[in-house]
Amino acid sequence: MSENIIAFIIWCVVGMLFIGIGIFAFTAQKPVGFWANAKVFEVTDVRKYNKACGILWCIFGLVFIALGIPMLAGQNSPMVLFSIIGVMAEVLVMMVVYTLVIEKKYRKD
Repeated sequence: MSENIIAFIIWCVVGMLFIGIGIFAFTAQKPVGFWANAKVFEVTDVRKYNKACGILWCIFGLVFIALGIPMLAGQNSPMVLFSIIGVMAEVLVMMVVYTLVIEKKYRKD
């Protein structure tokens, strides 16, 4: 099996782990945490908050997998830079969406 295909499969497994985090968030009874080692703020509607976080993680995982497609072109291909820069941008967008949309909407005042 080609090294490129193995790398893409590993990339997809990591993307599936993010989707798994999203599915876990859908089924959680308590508010799920987004930031590592940070206490979750008081949430107005736990079910809707967890659903929003779950959707965010699932979309993140799907986009992550899609950004791995250039890895099939080979390691020395300049297209791999698209994957690296794309993931950095995706993480920043995810943090902004969580902070400005989800947290703002569900934080109990």
